[in-house]
Amino acid sequence: MSEHHGIQAVRTGGAPRPAGAYSQGVVAGGFLFTAGFGPQDPGTGEIPEGVADQTRQVLRNVGAVLAEHGLSLRDAVKVTAHLQHLKRDFAAYDAAYQEFFEEPCPVRTTVGSDLMDILVEIDVVALLPGTRAPG
Repeated sequence: MSEHHGIQAVRTGGAPRPAGAYSQGVVAGGFLFTAGFGPQDPGTGEIPEGVADQTRQVLRNVGAVLAEHGLSLRDAVKVTAHLQHLKRDFAAYDAAYQEFFEEPCPVRTTVGSDLMDILVEIDVVALLPGTRAPG
């Protein structure tokens, strides 16, 4: 991890390396924010077929970044997901997604996006231990 002005970058070999000028994750203000991850297997670079298997790999990638800082998907409070084919793939994506979360589930926004040769991309915001919500 590197730090600048109280912002810590989070890096792990358990998730795909950035393809540009961004961090895999950043810790700031009591939260860990992940980059948007696609379904590339970090070890092989392979991309699974179908939105369900891609969703599972994406969430494993996101989970690896969280784990590098001692967190899990259980700590996620906000999920943003992008689907290449929102109407066609939503049901299969949602079924695979549900395998990784339990109540209370994080809030989620799922949108259709023009993705580059993948079917799903997801980023999360996770609450750090000991951080209290305002109010």
